Amino acid sequence: MLRMRVVVLRIGHRYVRDYRVTMHVALVARAFGASRMLLASDDKSIVDGIMKVNERWGGGFEVECIGSEQERWLHAISEWKKSGIVVHLTMYGLHVDDVIGELRRRCHTEGRDVMVVVGAEKVPRVVYEVSDYNIAIGNQPHSEVAALAILLDRIFEGRELRAEFKGRMRIVPDARGKRVVTSEGDGDESTGDTLYA
Repeated sequence: MLRMRVVVLRIGHRYVRDYRVTMHVALVARAFGASRMLLASDDKSIVDGIMKVNERWGGGFEVECIGSEQERWLHAISEWKKSGIVVHLTMYGLHVDDVIGELRRRCHTEGRDVMVVVGAEKVPRVVYEVSDYNIAIGNQPHSEVAALAILLDRIFEGRELRAEFKGRMRIVPDARGKRVVTSEGDGDESTGDTLYA
């Protein structure tokens, strides 16, 4: 896997209205290899939700609220650009297959980390201008959650899906049911119920 750090910047989050989608952006970022999410909002419920996921399922994924004011998230982008690459996910951008090779090469040869900007409501024009890449997963309306998953999977070439998270709960893959192993806190594991469809 490429040795890089990926941070997701979620802008345009509207309190209450966007909670579920923003939480899914955070969950996908966590599961698909990102290390952190900056949330351009003061919605601490997303932070609390991810902390609970980490407690149960493991991992050190973080969410930081940076405030919704444009100057705050623009400052975060400007600081990142000093040593990293900024990718804006938008259906108006260049097709991911046409730029992913160049992006990966730059990360590898230049040792750069990646910030992925994911919008909620209409994204201000300035984001298109300050981003190093405006990348489209497809040039049709689609979910930002799905777009983020595909981009991260292309960046890490599928290796992120084998990452191991050490938490109190762990899923044991099962062809017919649902098996969850829980830790009792002292390192001992007990097998939870196996549910069959």
